[in-house]
Amino acid sequence: MAGPTRAGAGHEVAMVQQPSSGGVMRRVSVALRPFFRRLATSRGFSLVAPKIVPPLDRFLNRVSGGRLLLGDQMIPHLLLTTTGSKSGEPRRSPLACLPEEGGAFLVVGSNFGKERHPAWSGNLIKTPRATVTFRGRVIPVTGHLLAGTDRERAWEALTRHWPVYEDYTGSSDREFRVFRLSPRTGTP
Repeated sequence: MAGPTRAGAGHEVAMVQQPSSGGVMRRVSVALRPFFRRLATSRGFSLVAPKIVPPLDRFLNRVSGGRLLLGDQMIPHLLLTTTGSKSGEPRRSPLACLPEEGGAFLVVGSNFGKERHPAWSGNLIKTPRATVTFRGRVIPVTGHLLAGTDRERAWEALTRHWPVYEDYTGSSDREFRVFRLSPRTGTP
């Protein structure tokens, strides 16, 4: 199988302004963001969250018709469906994301700061064609593993967006994989 395609040199990271939900929920989300950042980087969270958060997110996403994931009030999230590298079966992974202009998404294989790369990233390397469910829309995408300057630019944007990624690097000796999920055009 073909590996991931790499984004072209000089690709600029242009973030999409997220629509403001306004009102009380937005203010509460902004106020709680520092708390959730501390929580997300705690040792207890990194031990428990990988077992609880993804299954709960998949359930919420399914019952809400693809419109709800736990962390959406803090930062945007998507549900990435890859093809299992060994099983060939669909594998669904809820991920924080950074939407870009043009419909692409940046995602990080942080795996909650654990030593191993998350399974979804290996699946995406083996089979770059995947789908994203984002706010109720299903979007066919191709995963591009970023390297060099493209990765550096994307990493800067991602850590500005959610500084927890930088915190996670302190608990892992690996370089986190960064992908651009670009919408596919034409045939599925």
